Amino acid sequence: MKMSPCEAYTHLQRILEEVNAITGELFTSDMMEQWACTSGNDERQHDAEVQIDQVFDWSNTGLNDIDDSHLYFSPDQGNVIFASAINGWGFGIKHFARIYAKKLGMKEAVLQKTLWGDFYLNAKTKRICKNAQNKGKKSLFVQFVLENIWAVHDAVVTKKDKEMTAKIVKSLCLEVPARDMRHADPHVQLRAIFDQWLPLSPAVLGMVCEKLPSPLDIGERRVEKLMCSHGQSLDTMPEATQKLKQDFLQCSAGDAAPVIVYVSKMVSVERKCLPEFKQRSLTQEELSLRRELARERHAERLRMQNQDETTDVLPESIGSPLYNGDTSETGGKSEATDGNVFIAFARIFSGTLRPGQELYVLGPKHNPRKALEGTEVVEAASDVYSLESNKHITVCTIQQLYLMMGKELESLNEVPAGNVIGIAGLGNHVLKSATISSTIACPAFTDMYMTAAPIVRVALEPKHSSQMSQLVQGMKLLNQADPCVQILVQETGEHILVTAGEVHLKRCLDDLEERYAKISLDVSAPIVPFRETIIPPPQLDVVNELVDNTSKQPVVRLNYSEEESQAEQKQEWVEMKTRNGICTIRIRAIPLPENVTKLLDDNADLVKTLVKCSNFKQGERKDSFELSTDMRSQLQELKHKLEHFFAENDSEKWEGVVDQIWAFGPKGNGPNIFLNRIPGFSHPSVWQCLGSTVSQSAQSAEFRLLKVHCSSMVNGFQLATLAGPLCEEPMMGVCFALESCKLQADSSQSSSTTDCKVTADDVICPVSCGDEITETCATVQDSNVLTADKKSSSNSATSCTVTVAALMPDTQPNSEHEAPSLVQVKQQIFGPFSGQLMSIVKESCRRAFQCHPQRLKTAMYSCVILTTAEVLGRLYGVLSKRHGRIISEEMKEGSQMFDITAVLPVAESFGFAEEIRKKTSGLAMPQLVYSHWEVVDMDPFWVPTTDEELLHYGEKADSENQARKYMNSIRRRKGLKIQEKIIEHGEKQRTLGRNK
Repeated sequence: MKMSPCEAYTHLQRILEEVNAITGELFTSDMMEQWACTSGNDERQHDAEVQIDQVFDWSNTGLNDIDDSHLYFSPDQGNVIFASAINGWGFGIKHFARIYAKKLGMKEAVLQKTLWGDFYLNAKTKRICKNAQNKGKKSLFVQFVLENIWAVHDAVVTKKDKEMTAKIVKSLCLEVPARDMRHADPHVQLRAIFDQWLPLSPAVLGMVCEKLPSPLDIGERRVEKLMCSHGQSLDTMPEATQKLKQDFLQCSAGDAAPVIVYVSKMVSVERKCLPEFKQRSLTQEELSLRRELARERHAERLRMQNQDETTDVLPESIGSPLYNGDTSETGGKSEATDGNVFIAFARIFSGTLRPGQELYVLGPKHNPRKALEGTEVVEAASDVYSLESNKHITVCTIQQLYLMMGKELESLNEVPAGNVIGIAGLGNHVLKSATISSTIACPAFTDMYMTAAPIVRVALEPKHSSQMSQLVQGMKLLNQADPCVQILVQETGEHILVTAGEVHLKRCLDDLEERYAKISLDVSAPIVPFRETIIPPPQLDVVNELVDNTSKQPVVRLNYSEEESQAEQKQEWVEMKTRNGICTIRIRAIPLPENVTKLLDDNADLVKTLVKCSNFKQGERKDSFELSTDMRSQLQELKHKLEHFFAENDSEKWEGVVDQIWAFGPKGNGPNIFLNRIPGFSHPSVWQCLGSTVSQSAQSAEFRLLKVHCSSMVNGFQLATLAGPLCEEPMMGVCFALESCKLQADSSQSSSTTDCKVTADDVICPVSCGDEITETCATVQDSNVLTADKKSSSNSATSCTVTVAALMPDTQPNSEHEAPSLVQVKQQIFGPFSGQLMSIVKESCRRAFQCHPQRLKTAMYSCVILTTAEVLGRLYGVLSKRHGRIISEEMKEGSQMFDITAVLPVAESFGFAEEIRKKTSGLAMPQLVYSHWEVVDMDPFWVPTTDEELLHYGEKADSENQARKYMNSIRRRKGLKIQEKIIEHGEKQRTLGRNK
């Protein structure tokens, strides 16, 4: 040891002070954020009245009233262990306090408080005194702890004094094996002594049991959060489900308690590492048996030699485990030990788990109410791969239970509630995570939260096409073993692997080739997702000159003629008709404020819960769904933030926009919104689960018929935002406002309207995307009810109103008072007219999108780099080459290191770490974490048009347009049309042969 005991004590104090300082900063920032959220609105109103030059009083935050002493690390509190990984020892203050309490005749509690700190022992009075440093005395920790450890190390390793070592072992009352004490390596002797004197395992385990919270300390709020997914309230669940809450709180482990287990991860383990396949030491009985068998074999050989029998084959009756193929005890390798198995990493919340139990595996969409009512049937023979889409329960048998000790596994016969274990036999029943229970009344737990979102994808295929089945199986195993991996199969048949970054991608490919698929792979170039958005018209051009709209020529957009593109750029809205000319809609595209887009993107789960709750409120689903109090408050806060952000940007432009939101997209929870701005037309609000309602005034027949097809319009909006016009990438930060929807007359259907018996009130309107109308009518047995006479059918086509004839079924009821069945209405709602309406909404959104300046959004990494001043120039060169941007640059106090924070496009990050290590000679090491989406500040269709641009860039604009490069690469990959010239300004080359 290079330090003296006093120097080591000072070094340990400094380490604890630095750790506690960081802990205090984190606690203070957390409390300040909570205070800002709770009292932010009140303070804004107060600040408007207070003068600017006044000083803010931070004492109102409540930091001085909160006891944070339990957060800090201090040996006298028993939450610090001093350990050595090399020599394998560890101890806490309590260990030495117990030893010296007997020797000094003091109380153990007093020694535990004074062994660490500025205390010393007065040799005359035998009392513990303060201010050891000021009086030049050794502290108790140095005198009683560190000097003893240094003495053992010097005697065993430095001086190699065997007599002193023997005295130390005897004085400490240790039983060290003689074989270790005679070992030539002194470090082996030192480790053997410390294993007996200061064992590491009991010290760590004892502190875990004392300081970590017990499973019984789980709170009611956390229990409800685990049991209720998507913010659902526990009170709305079945009574049998609500009773399980007490089993959670009590952590019941009795035989009568229901078994509830949550599997958070599937761990891939080599089969030969399982305890049942490991080589084990033989007992005395087994050794005696083997010696007896060896004597019998030897006697048999002698007997056969005396009888002059020349045979090398032993009789079958003398076979033994050494020769009958049993390799479980000899360490031999068999085919049974090849391959990998999945061990479920799980925690038991209730009951006791034993091998051989048959339990239910509940999928994430499991509904306890349906299962208890018998709607969902449980199939015992099914697994997760053969399960039907409408079934979410399988039955599994627990094969083995393991105690997971690092990479080692120990078999267990039973495990009570409150423990974390490994379970074998769930490989075919659990994909990534699942809930296991002995009762189907248990709900499925909420999904695991992943901090790193998968964003980088590649396409895979085997080098030999005959190995495709191995690739598919290997990707299934990888998807099951890695919770952050996504496996997709595109419409083109490509197998896509989605990972969190470049390093994660490399690791997954190595696992596929070496562990799971065990084949050679062809990997495509990394595919990075982009987003399409629109921005307000820029005020400056690329040369920082004011934009003159009169001198700018409209740019021809993709997929449209020049005349259409120029005409639509003169206005901000698009108006289109259906192909049959019945319906005309007008849609306007508006760029969303940046803070609104970020809010919707960060709270996608909340938006998903809001849409789900709205569907229940509108009666489109039969299940009961009630929001919990916490979820309701979060949704209310989300609504208030939206209103505040919209009011901050332009209160007149966005007035009442939150209550006008019809849908979010794409996929129902994206960062795009669809507004209903049709004058006089009202519909149920997405916020109605919070008590927000829209006045349902009397509406015309045209609006009542429009409600029938509102789901088609929402579907068209979802399709438009899922694939934008630039390169078929999802949109982000775009608001589409439906300003008009008119149902017009058809010339062939302008007859009398008095004989029509079908009204719009007979139709139930589906409002949300993709949902179907619930059939409440009984099955019609008579086929004549669904068919009509040709003559009456033809008469009905001319006797109805224009709009009803165009939108309603053209079959005639059997009687004057009988309306068409709901089956007929359902078929007509999702018939040809609905498809036409969906198509024009999608096309109108795409064209309205192109009426504004279009941009691409790229995913950005947050890059943290710690380096020295000598390589800053080379570091900045690499970042600028890859279109990175420096956010902050700070020099760490007391060192020559610079802490640099930058942002880097994900598309430019491949090979970044390797390049920066080469350029800086290994002095800079970047850490990349996904951060946000950022607009690429360049029009992908830009060409020089003004005199300044032509002067600066020339007619050909040879400088690279990064946005156009991204767009063309995506369109080329997807097989879309690309507007580029292969040969431009070509010139003939005169050959020397023509001059001869």
